[in-house]
Amino acid sequence: MSTAAVVLAAGEGKRMRSRRPKVLHEVAGRSLVGWVIAAAGEAGVEHVVVVVGRGADEVRSALPDGVTSVVQQERNGTGHATGIGLAALPPGVERVVVMCGDAPIISGDDVTALIAAHDEGGHRATMLTAVLDEAGGYGRVVRSADGTVAGVVEARDASPEQLAIGEVNSGLICFERDALAAALPRVGSDNAQGEVYLPDVLPLLDGSVGAVVARDPRVIQGVNNRLELAACAVAIQERLRAEAMLAGAGMPDPASVWLDADVTVGPDSILHPGTHLRGTTTIGAGCEIGPDVVITDSTVGDESTVVFAHVNDSEIGSGCQLGPFAYLRPGCSVAEGAKVGTYVEMKKTVLGPGAKVPHLSYIGDTEIGEGTNIGAGNITANYDGFRKHATTIGARVKTGSDCVFVAPVTIGDDSMTAAGSILTDDVPPGALGVARARQKNIEGFTERARAKAQAAAEGASE
Repeated sequence: MSTAAVVLAAGEGKRMRSRRPKVLHEVAGRSLVGWVIAAAGEAGVEHVVVVVGRGADEVRSALPDGVTSVVQQERNGTGHATGIGLAALPPGVERVVVMCGDAPIISGDDVTALIAAHDEGGHRATMLTAVLDEAGGYGRVVRSADGTVAGVVEARDASPEQLAIGEVNSGLICFERDALAAALPRVGSDNAQGEVYLPDVLPLLDGSVGAVVARDPRVIQGVNNRLELAACAVAIQERLRAEAMLAGAGMPDPASVWLDADVTVGPDSILHPGTHLRGTTTIGAGCEIGPDVVITDSTVGDESTVVFAHVNDSEIGSGCQLGPFAYLRPGCSVAEGAKVGTYVEMKKTVLGPGAKVPHLSYIGDTEIGEGTNIGAGNITANYDGFRKHATTIGARVKTGSDCVFVAPVTIGDDSMTAAGSILTDDVPPGALGVARARQKNIEGFTERARAKAQAAAEGASE
């Protein structure tokens, strides 16, 4: 049976106090609506239609390929939005899952379980519910004597007896398409909001309505303000950390580790407190990451160590050492067994196998060969005020401390540079490059200077 999802994402989001559309606010590197779309995809839903409203163009541009969007020009409630989405579905779709675009905790497993219960029960609609100690503003689920759903009453329209009900509507409902299409036009707007509520369609369906109680009531949590956004972030982080640890990653203090949705961590890698792995970062097996590390859209090979460092859009090989206090800007490639040490900044640099930049250096737009050792305080002067230029440092080179390489310049294999040199010309392979003034010692300088200063002071006092 062909299944589609209609994702309701047209809300104003005024309580977010933000210029950004509510559904584009992010949790773990993924937008709220992105989490919902991902859950639908994980459950095998073939077609997804997102109903957009405020910031429609911005929301559309953020949607994944293959997702259709339609605009709800007049925001007249969830039932009205569902009808707009329903009309945009392909004709062959027989089953429709309606989802809330601001409820990111929902997972593919939740959607799969709902669809399975719907098929097993033979209902015209099946909804996911949750039982809460404090039901607040959620719509209350009213059950019939046989356990099926008689209807949903919104909190602002509920009687005191109905408000005492702890089972609430999650907003996730699986419908038979024909039943939904037939009943929606008959839903009225005689309620406190004067809107067409989707749950009001349930008593109008030609057949029974089932319900599945969520195992974790947090999955129904929607986002209306920044507090709720933070609460969803905590719940999703717990899930992501649990998945990583069950896959073999170690975390001495899980609550202090933050992961994005598309991060992967290999077995036996330890994520220490203060580790933030963002974007599409991949950590290999047997790594030590942290404490206090931020890695974004990067790859770290097996058995590497990264401590007190920031890494952006770069590749780190196996058996490497980074930090403490290292900063890799985009475009860096650190080969197997290489080291980027303390207070080193690199940008768009290739560091060869076993090469080392141990401390206090800036290396930009540079290629460094295998086994080379960069001395303390080295700088590649890659910018002339108008253009960037490249530096090439060959294999097995030993540079002295406090050297400046004024690009473009090439340092040949097996060569050396003297400490304190400012190198503006190429150094041939196997040569020593010296680019500094010859030292000159002036004998008796201190005694003469002291006498001169004393004479000046005595003259001033007369």
